[in-house]
Amino acid sequence: MGTEDLAEELRAAIGRFVRATRAHADGLPPARAQAMGHLSREGPQTIACLAGRHGVRHQSMSRVVGELESLGYVTRAANPDDARGFVIALTPAGEAALEADRAARRAWVATAIETRLTPAERAILLAVPALLDRLAADD
Repeated sequence: MGTEDLAEELRAAIGRFVRATRAHADGLPPARAQAMGHLSREGPQTIACLAGRHGVRHQSMSRVVGELESLGYVTRAANPDDARGFVIALTPAGEAALEADRAARRAWVATAIETRLTPAERAILLAVPALLDRLAADD
């Protein structure tokens, strides 16, 4: 198998793995989880920034933020850089909901590893996170 074939096999397998994990474990709708994850990793952001990061229109992200706000997962605060705008921040309840999704994903993956892979396959899998990190590095 050539490098390009391996690259395609890896890309497709990772996609299937991510979709399976989300289908079995996620409690939050994808748009909400993505926005919350970004806020968790990057801190408070404007709706425009969130929309740009996720490749959606401002109106679509405004709707998602409104849903999250009604659930108590985010808050709006005045934007210190633009008096007409707001910054969106994750609340402790939002962090807890996001962590619950992450914990459910971890549990599903751990169970799948334990029940579907042999000890030898689990040993091989130990090297995969570091290898993927090296492939993703911005040298």
